[in-house]
Amino acid sequence: MSITRFNKILIANRGEIACRIIQTARRLGIRTVAVYSDADINALHVSMADEAVYIGAAPSRESYLDFHRVLQAAKDTAAEAIHPGYGFLSENADFCRACKENNIVFIGPPVEAIEAMGSKSAAKNIMQQANVPLVPGYHGSDQSPERLKKSANAMGYPVLLKAVAGGGGKGMRQVWSENEFDEALLTAKREAMNAFANDDMLVEKYLTQPRHIEIQVFCDQHNNAVYLFERDCSVQRRHQKVIEEAPAPGMTAKLREQMGEAAICSAQAINYQGAGTVEFLLDEDGAFYFMEMNTRLQVEHPITEMITGQDLVEWQLSVAAGEILPLKQEQLSINGHAFEARIYAEDPANDFLPASGKLSFLQTPKTSQYVRIDTGVRQGDEVSVFYDPMISKLIVWDKDRDKALQRLTKALSEYYISGITTNIDFLHRLASCEAFKKADIDTRFIEKNYDEIFYSKTNDKKNTKGETYYLAALYCLLEQAQNSAANSIHSNDPNSPWHSGDAWRLNESNNHRLTLNINDQVIDITAEQLSSKQPSTSSSRFAITINEKTLLAQGALTSNTLNAEIDGHQSRVTIADNNGDFQLFTDSSAIRFNRVLPDLGEANDTGHAGGLTAPMNGTMVALLVETGSVVKKGDALVVMEAMKMEHTIRAPQNGTVIEFYFQPGNLVDGGAELLNFTAEEKPEQKLKP
Repeated sequence: MSITRFNKILIANRGEIACRIIQTARRLGIRTVAVYSDADINALHVSMADEAVYIGAAPSRESYLDFHRVLQAAKDTAAEAIHPGYGFLSENADFCRACKENNIVFIGPPVEAIEAMGSKSAAKNIMQQANVPLVPGYHGSDQSPERLKKSANAMGYPVLLKAVAGGGGKGMRQVWSENEFDEALLTAKREAMNAFANDDMLVEKYLTQPRHIEIQVFCDQHNNAVYLFERDCSVQRRHQKVIEEAPAPGMTAKLREQMGEAAICSAQAINYQGAGTVEFLLDEDGAFYFMEMNTRLQVEHPITEMITGQDLVEWQLSVAAGEILPLKQEQLSINGHAFEARIYAEDPANDFLPASGKLSFLQTPKTSQYVRIDTGVRQGDEVSVFYDPMISKLIVWDKDRDKALQRLTKALSEYYISGITTNIDFLHRLASCEAFKKADIDTRFIEKNYDEIFYSKTNDKKNTKGETYYLAALYCLLEQAQNSAANSIHSNDPNSPWHSGDAWRLNESNNHRLTLNINDQVIDITAEQLSSKQPSTSSSRFAITINEKTLLAQGALTSNTLNAEIDGHQSRVTIADNNGDFQLFTDSSAIRFNRVLPDLGEANDTGHAGGLTAPMNGTMVALLVETGSVVKKGDALVVMEAMKMEHTIRAPQNGTVIEFYFQPGNLVDGGAELLNFTAEEKPEQKLKP
């Protein structure tokens, strides 16, 4: 394929998608211009591009969403075209129109197509006229809460509230009963307004066990259109995709053709051009319903690339340059199976609460024809509160689903991140559970398999309390010996016994005593240092006792790698040191640990009884009650926003709100006290005579 029109393009995005576009442009000999905010001055996409232009403050509304600044950057650098990536300005019709007015090519669909699909309600009206099947619902212009609730009551619960301008799970809420509707509507509208500056909603019947199937379509400027098959995106949390795969398991050739033709029909109904994704709900009976069309490249496009052998960014550049689609439908075929797992900074055990912080240690699986990693971060980078917390996308491919799934679980077991909470262990457990192996999936997969995916405390202890604890103890002992040796080298008296790390005692065994905090559990450990079997090596031997069980252990440290032998079992594990907080990675899980120092009476209780703290860094959005309000357990008190999602903080018990410490718009640090809350005193129980 030859791209002859563009010499330089500007990428109006950040992170992994900006890096992804730069890679293809570089291969094609096209120069690239990056844009960046205060938060991204040292970002990977900035260093990868040929040029970079500063466009404003960290909040996206003051930088990446300000299309006037982006457009000016394109003019200043003489960029001929702008690639919007996904998110931000990718589906902004005003931006697309401004590009055209300034003779800059928008690498995406025409304005009319964006406007047609930009409103979910308008899109459904267009699809209805094109005879594309629709989910039952209300998508009218009467946006009064009474009308929306009446429609929900009429179609029966559960229903789904969706922002008409939405995407990525923002402004979307499941409502399971009438008494939940009012609060869900307020939250969805507020979140939609913050994300899209439009709080109009539609109401759809919520199918309880559908699959989420999307079709990748491509159209050129010469009335040619093809579909590059389907992706199954059913596995979701908070309406955001977690693991996607292509092709969809169990898909028949006939159903694939029907859905593909319906997707092309949807695109042609709005005279589409470029890359687009038509999303359908596939019900248990084989019926499918149009859900929405995304007029951009999707986050999960790499799995389509892996099974088709095509570079979709290159296709986008070709179409935008006015060329004919490189292949016809009959020339496209499926080869093998691919998965994409989204690596996020978030806490799955705490309702997938977003996390922020520094990637103090980052070690990825080795890439190959089978393993691909799309990322926009490096070790030492910060995951900011201002943007989506995605760290990377892990993509794997093989000849069939079973082999590809095996590669996915292996790659996840080799993906090590320390310094910030991630969903890697969660993804590994999800991909390893029996239902996923059998492809028994739908959009409620996580809820249905919750017990297997989220290990109970009993299973956690069973899986980590064995050899892994001894590995942590061995690491501490070896590190202590290394530090002692280093200190002796720089000492005036290298032979001083104070530099010895072998716990020598006169007429006694060489016993070490450690107290470790392992996954928030305090463990007392004793270790007798033994003579090495191989005195000529740097390996040390110990008899380590934990909970009255003694195992023989020996090993050696090299950088972040511990080569160990525990009770005859040899293994190699990676350990990351984050200023004394350690993380030990095995092939199936990771544990956190640190040494508990002696209490010298200096510890202070810094807790604030009666208050509530921020669960993450973010912005205060709303105070939902007045100072002095008497509230009940579970009542919503404040709303915080972090990483483009809202989080409601509720009363932990009955009580009174005394004072708020933050106002709407204030930035809040994770762990900060949000308000002063006095719990209701329980009446004293009188003893019976």
